[in-house]
Amino acid sequence: MTYSRDPARRRFLQRTGGLALSAGLTALAPKLALANVPGARALAFDHTHTGEHLSLVYAMGEQVLPQAHLKLNRFLRDHYSGDVGTIDPELFGVLYQLRTVLGSDNPFQVISGYRSPNTNSRLRKTRGGGVAKHSLHMDGKAIDIRLPGVALDDLRDAAVSLQAGGVGFYRSENFIHIDTGRVRRWG
Repeated sequence: MTYSRDPARRRFLQRTGGLALSAGLTALAPKLALANVPGARALAFDHTHTGEHLSLVYAMGEQVLPQAHLKLNRFLRDHYSGDVGTIDPELFGVLYQLRTVLGSDNPFQVISGYRSPNTNSRLRKTRGGGVAKHSLHMDGKAIDIRLPGVALDDLRDAAVSLQAGGVGFYRSENFIHIDTGRVRRWG
């Protein structure tokens, strides 16, 4: 290795090398730091239709982080049309509680998150039932999921025990529906 005898060049290289290292660590640090902060709430997802994966700290205590909310809105978009809605932050809290109650670190498998009114209308016409006219998916207040390593019956029972909204059970389709509407259950 050769060293520069030019002090100005040496200072330049030290500064730019330090800046590059600092930028890399700064980009990594929020993820590493946030996950270890007391009160950090994390969620992880695999989307069954888009093939995308997302794992993030979405809140500190009860406060949803704005950048995380934007990422979750995009991830849970209408996978048919690409339309992005605004997901109810309470839904993230329900999912976090569900994962905690079940003692699972596995990512939720997402079947459906936000659904645009046009997609909802089309599905109502082509699915022969099972799609509500005023679905809470259109309001960003519903999600259809399963959780690897957890029996569907157990996932449903845990969701019902939270008394946080609606819980639908779709055994033949292998998912449960969770929403932040009034407490009710079906299926």
